[in-house]
Parts: sequence; structure tokens; C-alpha cells
Amino acid sequence: MYDYRVLPAGDTALVVEFGDCIDRRLNGAVLSLAHSLDADRIEGVVETVPTFRSLLIHYEPLAISAASLAERIDDRMKDLKTNDAAGHLWRLPVCYDESFAIDLHDVARRAGLSKRQVIERHSAPLYHVYMLGFLPGQAYMGEVPRELALDRLETPRTKIPAGSVAIAGSMSCVFPLETPCGWHVIGCCPIPLWNHVRATALMSPGDKVALVPVSASEHEKLSAKAAQADFRIEPADEFVGAAA
Repeated sequence: MYDYRVLPAGDTALVVEFGDCIDRRLNGAVLSLAHSLDADRIEGVVETVPTFRSLLIHYEPLAISAASLAERIDDRMKDLKTNDAAGHLWRLPVCYDESFAIDLHDVARRAGLSKRQVIERHSAPLYHVYMLGFLPGQAYMGEVPRELALDRLETPRTKIPAGSVAIAGSMSCVFPLETPCGWHVIGCCPIPLWNHVRATALMSPGDKVALVPVSASEHEKLSAKAAQADFRIEPADEFVGAAA
């Protein structure tokens, strides 16, 4: 059983809060509740938006009241089950060449590691996608190895290139678009995380991500393929099971 609170978010949304920290178990509860509500297709529920530790539920008040929706949520929470094996597995290529990895040297210095060790450690975990946000398709992936969990830059950059792979705190992200950023940039991913034509994200909360180091020449080839209109990437595998 999870501790949770159901709170109003304006007059057309509710927030279900689970705890006050970034935690894989709590995020599993968030995603399981989202999947349960989505599967039920409750009349009046417009959209569920998972975050690290809470679920935002948009609803149409003319179709369902806040009180009725809160009762539905309480019913789901009584026997909520989580499954960390739900979702897809993605293998994303990352080029750590210093032409892209503008903070690699500084990260290595601060972590007391060589640049090769930073690359090895950053690409070693199987990352969990906690949520999408900030930019279209941007996945917050955790957790980075403890020695790479650095504070954000004191002075954010005015822009970093699309595809930049960066770290801050316990998270790593691929930034889908050019953007201001205060994270440490240590590589570049040539695979687009957002399809502008279909307006769809490559990944979903609950997916898993393996990062695969590639050379600068491989990055160039993959970038050329990704620029083609019919380019698609498929998940490497689908985890068995689905969140209840």
C-alpha cells in the first residue's frame, strides 16, 4: 500500500502525489495508476501525465466531478500493483567524442576519473525513464552512477545543440531540441526522440534505455539516416508484462 494524496490542480485537473523524492518504487506506482486509469477509459478523463512522483489527471468537469474521480482513484489504489518490467527497451547510440562532449573533461576532473572511465560508467546502467517533459519527447533517465551525480552548472549555457546527452544530479537526458541548459554535456545522440511529423515521442515513461557508445564516424552515418523522412527506430525488445 502506498501513501498518497489527491489534490486539486485548478478546476479541471487532480494531482495524485506519492512522496516527496525521486524514487523508482514511487515512480512505479505513478505509472501503474496512470496505466490503470488509461485502460479503464473513464468518461470525462482527458489525459494522464506522469511525473517523477505524482500523476496529473486532466478531466472534463461536465462529464465527471472531482469527487467522483477521486473515488475512482481511491478504488484503484486499494489493490495497485506495479511491474518494473513493463515498457520497451531502447538502445540509443551516444558519441562521446569531445567535439560533442564539451563538459567531458570537467566531469572527469570533478569525479576523479579518466574520460574513458566517465564514458564507461555513464553507458553502463540500464536507465529507467521516469517521465517526459521540458522539451517534446525529452526523457528523464535514471540513475547515473553515484560518482557522476554532479550539481548543475553555476551558469547555464544559452544554448546546446539538439541531441546533446547531459547529466545533472541523478538524471541523464538527451535534449531533443536546441535549448538553454545548465546540465553537463558529455555526448550526443543522433536518434531523434521526437517525431515532428507525427507529433509523437519515441519513448514513454516506464521504458528502459541502454546507451551504446559509438565513434564520431558512426554518429555521422546515423545522423544521415535519421535525417531521412522514412527513418524509424524500433525498440530492441519488449519487456514481458504490463503495469497493472
